[in-house]
Amino acid sequence: MSQAQPPELSIDTLKALAHPLRQRMLTRLQRHGPATSAELSVEFGADRGATSYHLRQLARYGFIREDASLSAGRRKYWRSVPQDIRLPRDPRNAELAAAAEAVGRQWMGRAAAELDAYLHNRDAFGAFAPAAMHSFGSTTLSAEELAAFGEEYIALLNRWHRAPTEGAPESRPITVVFHAFPTPDETPAP
Repeated sequence: MSQAQPPELSIDTLKALAHPLRQRMLTRLQRHGPATSAELSVEFGADRGATSYHLRQLARYGFIREDASLSAGRRKYWRSVPQDIRLPRDPRNAELAAAAEAVGRQWMGRAAAELDAYLHNRDAFGAFAPAAMHSFGSTTLSAEELAAFGEEYIALLNRWHRAPTEGAPESRPITVVFHAFPTPDETPAP
């Protein structure tokens, strides 16, 4: 899953990614492997035609593709494309920044809900509970160092990436959330 530099997401790509059902379907394909539109429509309680449309949109923008090894006739399997999906960082383009913020908020909302669900039911995760880590820290970096720090993190994550079919039998999907941003001024307002 290594890439020298991930593609910047355009406004159209961000808008395609921002749809909540598309987000859920992409996450499902990333975590559990290939599925058909019929399987996903049942899983998400969505109209099969709408599910097919959303899958085609995800494919159009390169997030998923047909898995030809599993597809037969009209039965089309879709799988996620391993990639480093980064939100644009240029706040000068208001429309692009708003679309990136909408996607980012969906990601953070999902991460918070998943963490909450995990923390309220740790015992159900067996050996994974003591292996899981939560960390909060800070450092002092220049803008260039912050960018390099983020690249090193992505390289580490890419080194550990496994498709759902590549993990050991006892493997399970793992949620990994990374934030590195300038700390807002904590000085109280006068």
